[in-house]
Amino acid sequence: MPEILFQLSGSIAAYKACHVVSRLVQAGCAVQTVATGAALTFVGPATLEGLTGRPVATDTFAAGSLMDHIHLVRRADLVVLCPATANTINRLAAGIADDLIGTMFLAYDFRVPYVMVPAMNAAMYEHPATVAALERLRGWGIELIEPSAGSLACGEIGPGRLAEPDDIVAHLLSRVHGSAPTTSRPEPTRGGIRVLITSGGTKVPIDGVRAITNSSSGRTGATIATHFASAGYDVTLLHAADAEVPDPRAEPITQRVYTTFDDLAGALAELLAGGRFDVVIHLAAVSDYDVDHVVVDGTSVAVDTTSKLDTGEVMEVHLKRTPKLLTQLKELGGDDLIVVGFKLTKGASADERRTSVQTIAGGADLVVHNDVTEIGSGRHGATIYRSSAGSVEAVAEVADNVELASALEREVGALVASC
Repeated sequence: MPEILFQLSGSIAAYKACHVVSRLVQAGCAVQTVATGAALTFVGPATLEGLTGRPVATDTFAAGSLMDHIHLVRRADLVVLCPATANTINRLAAGIADDLIGTMFLAYDFRVPYVMVPAMNAAMYEHPATVAALERLRGWGIELIEPSAGSLACGEIGPGRLAEPDDIVAHLLSRVHGSAPTTSRPEPTRGGIRVLITSGGTKVPIDGVRAITNSSSGRTGATIATHFASAGYDVTLLHAADAEVPDPRAEPITQRVYTTFDDLAGALAELLAGGRFDVVIHLAAVSDYDVDHVVVDGTSVAVDTTSKLDTGEVMEVHLKRTPKLLTQLKELGGDDLIVVGFKLTKGASADERRTSVQTIAGGADLVVHNDVTEIGSGRHGATIYRSSAGSVEAVAEVADNVELASALEREVGALVASC
């Protein structure tokens, strides 16, 4: 019976960790839980003991348990820290042993797998101290199950959500049953072709708490990224903070998050510099406008994302045009860069659809057209156009995102082969 040492630090995500503990026990594992005092403010010791049949260890100096930091670690076939908070991650990376989890880490045998599952606010996760600590821990051989992006308990949006319990359980069981997860990216079967995919919608800040956004979910981008990765392409997904992302159990996909137009524009400039990508599939729903200034009760106010505007009787938001990012991609990534653009219309006729595609064809090799009237539950109709010498030709019609991903991969592959 595999012996798992399961440690919890103080995060509201501790309730999700209880689901993981329960599933591990159901899978036939013996689980010993260890909890910080902060963790026990979210889930009680009775819960953890009830799930495992064992008392939860909490105190380095508890009577009769003074050697637990040695004995429990030595007995474990797998050590888990879930949830791993920013505070605990930084303490462990610094070698600080001021609680039971810290002393256990210093007594840890590096021949045994150690898996950390971070959960925290996005700013904490992206703080230089946490980034450096995680990098250091990786260098020591600690495995990480990366957090997902989305709505956080604090109400903000970004990376830092604890991974889904089913995904955590699958990873942990693979470790105790002897099949280590792949930690290096497999050699692509498509000859090392590098694909950058943008998805989700930009947010246009009005002040520090208000923003204008759109309804893009990022679902199409996640589907296309998964398909291209499974086909052997080297895929990077640049997605909005609240966009849907690929299943972490799928093929390896590098992910990067943006929020505003400026975030997205800056990331594209950085990533495309030096011809690092062969293909860009630009699905991101980019706002055509940014906020120029705001007028509250007749007083003009500059946009300040560090504060909240006072609520007035009348608020006027004045907008200004943003540059078209699609037209800049080949300039940023080189003339050989293959660009796939997207065009959305609403209730357009056949002639109007073709005309709308023509307006962006100059900056793209392929254009995918959707009309809102053909998108709904189980439906996501699209037409793929190939652009050449200023003209466009329809080359495929699809009924949903899965068909779209497959058709795009086929068309992109043909363009790559012709280069």
